[in-house]
Amino acid sequence: MIEFFMNIIPPETTHQQKKVHVVNGKPVFYEPEDLKKARVKLMAHLAKFAPEKKIMSPVRMTTKWCFPIVGSHKDGEYKFTKPDLDNSNKLLQDCMTKLGFWKDDSYVVSLVNEKFWAEIPGIYIRIEEIE
Repeated sequence: MIEFFMNIIPPETTHQQKKVHVVNGKPVFYEPEDLKKARVKLMAHLAKFAPEKKIMSPVRMTTKWCFPIVGSHKDGEYKFTKPDLDNSNKLLQDCMTKLGFWKDDSYVVSLVNEKFWAEIPGIYIRIEEIE
């Protein structure tokens, strides 16, 4: 099992924000600058938790996205505003794949995601191999 908390302000830019333009009649996808920055931020924080060997079996991944409290929200209250969890997690899983947490993010067969307002912002991650 791998379990850790990254004490960071989670990026609000998501994988969904890739852009496309047409060159010679063909679509070319690219990442806007804010998405590149979010990827670099996640990679830098995740790198210190990367396992020595890639996980080579199915896993359950639990994430708890903790965003800084704004307005009248309370610590631990569910956050039901953007960013969307599925898009946030896609970027996170792509970064974890690049860093060698597992062979491919298709190995994530069970996913438990939540997002909250929190006094201590960050991202909690737990990865359990499933037999």
